[in-house]
Amino acid sequence: MRYFIEIAYNGKNYFGWQRQPEQISVQQVLEETISTLLRKDIKLTGAGRTDTGVHAKQLFAHFDFDEIENFDEFIFRMNSFLPKDISVKNIFEVTEDAHARFDAVEREYEYLISLKKDPFSQDFAFQINNKPALDLMNQAAEMLFTHRDFQCFSRSKTDVKTYNCTIVKAFWKATDNKLIFTIAADRFLRNMVRAIVGTLLDVGYGKTTLEEFKRILKSKRREEAGASAPAHGLYLTKVIYPDNIKA
Repeated sequence: MRYFIEIAYNGKNYFGWQRQPEQISVQQVLEETISTLLRKDIKLTGAGRTDTGVHAKQLFAHFDFDEIENFDEFIFRMNSFLPKDISVKNIFEVTEDAHARFDAVEREYEYLISLKKDPFSQDFAFQINNKPALDLMNQAAEMLFTHRDFQCFSRSKTDVKTYNCTIVKAFWKATDNKLIFTIAADRFLRNMVRAIVGTLLDVGYGKTTLEEFKRILKSKRREEAGASAPAHGLYLTKVIYPDNIKA
């Protein structure tokens, strides 16, 4: 049987989702915990891989096992064994060919910026001192909808067959003393969201004009775009699947 597990985690202490040769990852901790509880070597396949220090409010992974009889008990036991910065939110059975990565139809991220010094959000938001022009940043964000090749925002050394992504949501909003950037697409490239945020901030501060932003999109060159925003302000917030994957 194949199962989807829904998790959330604070990424501060981890070198991303994916297993690393000599560094601790969220995947490693989860696999070791599930394997201990089920007394079988379990391998997880995640919906995607978040970078070092990035957080996830919702991420799914799948694994195969003969049968889990009581989901509530399994979730309780998992959360009892896991460290405080990783939690299991749900588990459910899916069809035998369901795939956590390839069947995802949409992923959504949020990037959080604090406009004042806040000791309670220093690990969870990027602090800036001057508020950028949100109207200009939202105008630039709208250009993302009509573009497809996002190589300019991709990590240089990455093994992908295509740089094409379809962005369906991208906007900034201000609330209290924070700025929140929300972006959703069918897929994302490595480092893509942080590179977009950093470049949009350049637009908001007048370092990059809207015409220059359009040129950056067409350039396909990472060095033309702005610096990546820090990882600790980024959250994977939602992964959407078709209803027919459930068993």
